[in-house]
Amino acid sequence: MILSLILHLLTLCELSLPVWPVCQMDFTPTAPPALYPQPLLGAHPAAVVTPGVNVTLRCRAPQPAWRFALFRTGVVTPLLFRDVSTELAEFFLEEVTLAQGGSYYCRYRRTDWGPGVWSQSSNVLELLVTDQLPRPSLVAMPGPVLAPGANVSLRCAGRMPGMSFALYRVGVATPLQYIDSVLPWADFLLTGADAPGTYSCYYHTPSAPYVLSQRSQPLVISFEGSGSSDYTQGNLIRLGLSGLVLICLGILVSFDWHSRSSAFGGLRPQQNRV
Repeated sequence: MILSLILHLLTLCELSLPVWPVCQMDFTPTAPPALYPQPLLGAHPAAVVTPGVNVTLRCRAPQPAWRFALFRTGVVTPLLFRDVSTELAEFFLEEVTLAQGGSYYCRYRRTDWGPGVWSQSSNVLELLVTDQLPRPSLVAMPGPVLAPGANVSLRCAGRMPGMSFALYRVGVATPLQYIDSVLPWADFLLTGADAPGTYSCYYHTPSAPYVLSQRSQPLVISFEGSGSSDYTQGNLIRLGLSGLVLICLGILVSFDWHSRSSAFGGLRPQQNRV
């Protein structure tokens, strides 16, 4: 009688969605054997989105599966299940919130595997839900001071891979260069005499809805000796302006003194005639 009841419960777990507590035995905390290859987990439209966007997490197995499960790092039980007889399962997250950002992974199983046997865990997918990406850094390689006519590479580095990067120059409205990079940074090459100037950069998600970063801090690129020359010229201009101000003040003081002298001279008492 007891054996019959156990077999009946196992049959229910295999035929229905594992939402009953008795069916939680379907998920074992031990790592599955290596002969059950891991799936791949991706996000559409992107792994970085603004709040309120609908996100689909796609778990793709290397072979037809029967059941898929979506997990979140730090949570033992699965968040969602999909029963499909193909290699792909889609998990829908509607109007995501900031709280739904985090690390996700998935697993799958087949009907010809033993009870409680699941595949290895997929790659961990970092879902970032934010209104603005962190500010990037902008550095010059080999450095911001160049030999005359030398080339320089500007590296704009963010925190997320697979972003689109744009380089700006002060005084120019449109981007000088635009790069899509699979790495968390992009390198912009500046050549010869056109290199000196003040630059900044930013990055954003490669597809809509776009999430933008703040612009980097400005970076000044100059040739050797140009900085000291500019500094000396600036000092001469400041000294000339100071001298002009002193001359103007001297003229005003002299004019005021002459005005006062004329006024006092007009007020002298006249002598009485005999």
